[in-house]
Amino acid sequence: MKITFGQQTTKVKQLADKISFDISMGVYKSGDSLPSINQLSQAYEVSRDTVFKAFLDLKERGIIDSTPGKGYYVVGRLKNVLLLLDEYSPFKYALYNSFVKRLSIRYKVDLLFHQYNERLFNTIIRESLGRYNKYIVMNFDNEKLSPNLYKINPSKLLLLDFGKFEKEGFSYVCQDFDQGFYNALFQLADRLRKYQKLVFVLVDDSMHPRSSRDFFERFCADQHLGCEVVSDIEGLQVRRGEVYIAIRQIDVVSIIKKSRVEGLQCGVDFGLIGYNDTPAYEVIDQGITALSVDWEKMGDKAAEFVLQGKTIQDYLPTEVRLRASL
Repeated sequence: MKITFGQQTTKVKQLADKISFDISMGVYKSGDSLPSINQLSQAYEVSRDTVFKAFLDLKERGIIDSTPGKGYYVVGRLKNVLLLLDEYSPFKYALYNSFVKRLSIRYKVDLLFHQYNERLFNTIIRESLGRYNKYIVMNFDNEKLSPNLYKINPSKLLLLDFGKFEKEGFSYVCQDFDQGFYNALFQLADRLRKYQKLVFVLVDDSMHPRSSRDFFERFCADQHLGCEVVSDIEGLQVRRGEVYIAIRQIDVVSIIKKSRVEGLQCGVDFGLIGYNDTPAYEVIDQGITALSVDWEKMGDKAAEFVLQGKTIQDYLPTEVRLRASL
């Protein structure tokens, strides 16, 4: 029953989290009586007031309750969920919001980011083993699955977003960066034919799958359109009669800035398509056309996996959000 209290938050919060973790792991089951305030005070070397406030926090969250003569007891087991995403972005925030809204207060979600760092990713996975009831994970690579993920019970693991690797036996909700990308461009084929050339801005330090380039070039060849792939946004010159497809929001902003220097108007003199829709794209320069999966739907499906425990194997379609930039 030892616990090392840190400085990152209060002792009350840390003690409440420790008790809720024990409940989630089955140390205390539904209906079980908890140790008394005096017992926990002595065991954890904290004041009785700290234990009382920790119990009050758990009671407000619906995890425990109390009755005269019985003391405190477990109402229902708290379930711990790891949500491991790659990096923060507005559309990941939409995913997170839709995910947690579907879950009740009996689910405690730990949100972490691995920043595409393989070592950090593997460390997080190793240290989380056995600590969570469900694992919702964005892999760090689209082409290979981390061997550490095989250490997690497949019934507890859901893979998100990336997925061009063997996933047999796993649950997943992914997007298709290849054929899905091609299909979305095909929906815009009539508009894109009005331009002299399509330029795909796929910068070197972007983690976007490189296989998208092959399907972009295939689409341009099938539609008899001029095409170019640019890896350096700094050297890009925005020209009249061209349409630009940018993966990163920062590159969309850079293209608009460059166009203003040239005296060109987005949606009139040149076209612009962003990837992964954000609220900002609705208002920038009368609206930026975007290609995107429904991130809220991805969050809903992840919550469905947590709540129902059923196998999910789904690729979300890449949708077109048509706006004035094209």
